Amino acid sequence: MTTGKRSAIQALLWSFYAGLSLAMIASFGPLTGSMAFVMVFVAAGLWGCSELLRALALRHGWLDLPPRGLLLRLLGLPPLMAFALQLLTSAVSWTGIQLGLLAFPPGMPRGGLVMLGYTLNTSVLLWLWLAVWVGVHMVNRWRLGEIAKWQAETAARELELQVLRAQINPHFLFNALNNLRALVNEDPARAREMLSRLSNTLRHTLQHSAKERVPLADELAVVRDYVALEQLHHEERLRVDWQVDAAAEAASVPPMLLQLMVENAIKHGIARTPGGGVVNIRIAREGEALQIAVDNPGRWAPWSGAQAGTGLGLTHLRERLRHAGGRGADCRIVDADGRVQVCMTLAA
Repeated sequence: MTTGKRSAIQALLWSFYAGLSLAMIASFGPLTGSMAFVMVFVAAGLWGCSELLRALALRHGWLDLPPRGLLLRLLGLPPLMAFALQLLTSAVSWTGIQLGLLAFPPGMPRGGLVMLGYTLNTSVLLWLWLAVWVGVHMVNRWRLGEIAKWQAETAARELELQVLRAQINPHFLFNALNNLRALVNEDPARAREMLSRLSNTLRHTLQHSAKERVPLADELAVVRDYVALEQLHHEERLRVDWQVDAAAEAASVPPMLLQLMVENAIKHGIARTPGGGVVNIRIAREGEALQIAVDNPGRWAPWSGAQAGTGLGLTHLRERLRHAGGRGADCRIVDADGRVQVCMTLAA
């Protein structure tokens, strides 16, 4: 809040207090100029006390203190300021009377009890002001904290996507280029086809990995290109069985999710199994949910960066699901009969 806006709110608040007090006094009897002066003086003093409290709280970091320290300051300082303000008001009133500038009705109550009552009343006003001010600042801090948390989560997700873009490059790209180089002389037409598939895969990685969701049909197209390039490397050792429900192709998925599942199946299954084997890819739609299952030969061991080279692994798959899988998203593993199946459920 700017200084000008804060000052305007303060002026409005304490002017309203002064006006309300004068109206109450007028309802009990004649309102004299001296009474009006004292009430305006008190309202101005309350404004000054509230500004002093705000300055002390900000300068000394009251809002960062433990609850006990904050409470002691909030409860202890307002009565001291209220008592000082009443002493100052009494001194000004007495001086005004002595100089003949102020005059009060003879029956107007005075004395220690009256002073105590005025001090308590002023203390309550400052307590209320402090409660509102602290409450507003706490809400603003919470709101800014939430914004910072969302920004941090967004930055983390963007970093994950950048990592994902980088992870597809090293080994896969190295193998693909080596195979294409050997294929150029043997089968130029197939080399051109594989080069187009590699271009499609890299373009999809660059264009779609920054999106929240992409059409499943687009994801299937890039996975088919990826599989064709991997088959060029593994030859007859890699066979793929596609079972894709036509109704599922209109669904959307987090980008690179299916590609990552197939990459792990090839890397941790086919590449480590003598003679290779079959990777089964099954995708079906069940109501509002999309079921994706990829299985490969081998035995399951938790995927991690240490165990799987540059593989992103199951942890990253689950993190991608948590961010963009939608309601009810889930990932589970079935390890039986010499095959490992990764099953994912996500909102279509």
